[in-house]
Amino acid sequence: MGTYALTGGATGIGAAIKVQLRDAGHQVIVVDLAEGDICADLSDLPGRQKAIDGIRALAPNGLDGFIPCAGLGPSVRPLSLISRVNYFAAVAVTEGVLDLLVRRKGSVVMIASNSAAMVGHDDYVTLLLDDQESAACELIEGKDAHTAYAGSKHALSCWLRRNAPDYARQGVRLNAVAPGIIDTPLSDKVLADKDLGQIMKDFGDSVPMGAIGKPEQIADVVCFILSSKASFMAGSIVFVDGGHDAMLRPDQF
Repeated sequence: MGTYALTGGATGIGAAIKVQLRDAGHQVIVVDLAEGDICADLSDLPGRQKAIDGIRALAPNGLDGFIPCAGLGPSVRPLSLISRVNYFAAVAVTEGVLDLLVRRKGSVVMIASNSAAMVGHDDYVTLLLDDQESAACELIEGKDAHTAYAGSKHALSCWLRRNAPDYARQGVRLNAVAPGIIDTPLSDKVLADKDLGQIMKDFGDSVPMGAIGKPEQIADVVCFILSSKASFMAGSIVFVDGGHDAMLRPDQF
């Protein structure tokens, strides 16, 4: 059986991934704010290092997979927290455990979003990709929540595509799933937001398959990509959104 590490494993998509991997007999090391094997705040550098050190201590023989699932939605304030957790923490912890993944020819599955395709490659995304955390966080405070969230996932998707070939040469497959609207505590907070709630509800009502997704449906795809059945997948971003991305971007793929 394998050894996997997962951030954001207490609720939502992360919890569903954790359950499926453990049900399959794997060891799963969970990083979360309060309910994990490693309790760490990924919004700052000390918390990220605590997560990396904790994973290294619990997986001395390497990792078969890593899922940086911890994420914040557009209802979170300040907006800079979204940048710090969704992009900078996901990249930092992935890079921090890379040698553990190389040791066992492991796999990384990131959590992107179908909203990543809804924003352009603007100054905010550029600052994220240039690892300018302070400047990116300062800039996003003057913008809107959609830009903060979708931009963080756009940058994460670009980072993945840029790095997947090098990771593959080291024997590590780097891929992502891009969920649409999923029934999670994160989505519940957005639906309850006075400014974003109706927009989110309308977005959910427009899913071509007629319903919002369940965390288990995302976990199914994540666990497939982690497995040997996806052994030739590298650099892929798989939309798991009930047909939303195809509806919104029929001629782009």
